[in-house]
Amino acid sequence: RRMIWFDLDLSATPYKTLKYHERAVRSCRYHGRYPLMASASDDGAVHVFHSMVYNDLMRNPLIIPVKILRGHTINPKTKLGVLSVTFHPTQPWIFTAGADGRIFLFQDI
Repeated sequence: RRMIWFDLDLSATPYKTLKYHERAVRSCRYHGRYPLMASASDDGAVHVFHSMVYNDLMRNPLIIPVKILRGHTINPKTKLGVLSVTFHPTQPWIFTAGADGRIFLFQDI
């Protein structure tokens, strides 16, 4: 249901708790080139965030919700939704895999 953001340079306690999903979070990924983060959940949604960490320790990390991606259906037997999310290595594209047996490519983020 929630993701926890840690800034280990400052403290071992969580910096921010992100409560955007209605059910369990199954996967979370960061893009290697762009300041993007995505989380996949059993509620069938993928949340995309603009997330940036600064080199200056006096500035707090920036986390802004950008978009909610839907398309997967929740498996009625297992109650599972989106199982995995990953980014394309060079483009701002998202691939998702769901318990409904489908894989999606979201390229218009």
